[in-house]
Amino acid sequence: MASMRDIKRRKSSIQSTGQITKAMKLVSTVKLQRSKQIAENSRDYFDYMYRTVQSMLSKAGNIDHVYVKESECKKKAVIMITGNRGLAGGYNSNVVKLITKSELPKEDLVVYTLGKKGREAMTRYGVKLAEDYSEMIDNPEYIDAMGLCDELLKLYKAGEIGEIYLAYTHFKNTVTHEPRLMKLLPVESEETENDSINDIPMNFEPVEEEALDLIIPKYVTSLIYGGMVESVASENGARMQAMDNATSNAEEMIDKLTLLYNRARQGSITQELTEIIAGSQAQA
Repeated sequence: MASMRDIKRRKSSIQSTGQITKAMKLVSTVKLQRSKQIAENSRDYFDYMYRTVQSMLSKAGNIDHVYVKESECKKKAVIMITGNRGLAGGYNSNVVKLITKSELPKEDLVVYTLGKKGREAMTRYGVKLAEDYSEMIDNPEYIDAMGLCDELLKLYKAGEIGEIYLAYTHFKNTVTHEPRLMKLLPVESEETENDSINDIPMNFEPVEEEALDLIIPKYVTSLIYGGMVESVASENGARMQAMDNATSNAEEMIDKLTLLYNRARQGSITQELTEIIAGSQAQA
């Protein structure tokens, strides 16, 4: 059995850890409320943008446009959104698994990381990394998503990359977060079954090339920014859960150590009394 001093030292250490995890939980809770509100307020717009573009392309038929047709380039750009810090349960590792366990060839990947944890993981994985954009995820702004979108579209139109993907964490609610890998370009229409509206032809004004040149950049920017705000909300929710579990575990360990300390103390008192009684009997 460990000595009373060792038990007391370990209990003190766990109490300090528990105070830290409790404070981190409170901070994450406050951040979650703000990020959750932003994600929920913007979700309707981005979902509607996605459905509108998909519906438009499904009605338009075959369109010969760089944003729609398949590219001959095999390079695949992946925008990977993780956190800059750990202690968030499986939040970061789940996004990493989206890429490492996907069917995307490792040698063809060019990863744009928004988050230091994702960049560290991709460095170990051995893929080509683009410039670091980790500072964007600390405070997501639409203009940042627009700048990243413009850079990727230039490379895409120049034929230097053939596909663009987004790896992020979808925020369902406070306790449920779903990692997703979404293909942004080339845009693939999703036809809805039993939808008579899809039979109506789509006419573009001005011509379809000019219309898509205006719509698709906004579409891609919207999805990138939507992924950013949902990822931030998911990270805060995951960290709040992780710190809550850690605090609960610390409290359970403190209770066990308190019981163990009391037993050791009682044993020490009993031994001292036994020695005193034995000594007095020996003198009698």
